[in-house]
Amino acid sequence: MAGVKQLRLCGLGGQGLVLGGMILGKAAAYDGKYVAGSDSYGVRVRGGYALSDLVVSGGPIVYPHVLEPDILVPMAQEAYEEHVGGVGRGGIVIYDEQLVRARPIDGLSQVGIPATSRAIRDLKQKQAANVLILGAVAAITGIVSRDSLERAVKDTVNERFLDANLKGVDLGYRIGEEKWRLQAEHKDLS
Repeated sequence: MAGVKQLRLCGLGGQGLVLGGMILGKAAAYDGKYVAGSDSYGVRVRGGYALSDLVVSGGPIVYPHVLEPDILVPMAQEAYEEHVGGVGRGGIVIYDEQLVRARPIDGLSQVGIPATSRAIRDLKQKQAANVLILGAVAAITGIVSRDSLERAVKDTVNERFLDANLKGVDLGYRIGEEKWRLQAEHKDLS
């Protein structure tokens, strides 16, 4: 990853987005990168607005706030609608395809990940959707390595939920690789 990357996780309270930002930030630090992060959420604990921003760089970070995300990860339709217009040209939107209906936008790559549905079906734990989509983000963007992401999960997540979360990272990574490969093949055929 060259230069500075700006990432925004957004959705609703209760989806684990603040925890997801913390995990992703730790993973970037474990990879030896500089990281700055901030979180915000609405007044309602569950169902209110939630946002986690990260700036990740190979060198010192001059301005620690996201101005124009290179990577947007919306996990709710409202979050998608509010933030997709701010993604920089050439950016990537990685969204939960059960919860977000994306629309074609020139200059953006958009990848739907079945984070919530696969967390429920394969992991029997809807709350693992956040780490599942983080696995996909790592596979698609390379913003963090898989090893560092798994280490960050181990160092952050409660022991009780660790197994499901590590399986979520693995599943998300595999789904992300496959979806990105298929999207690249589709573009080559166009």
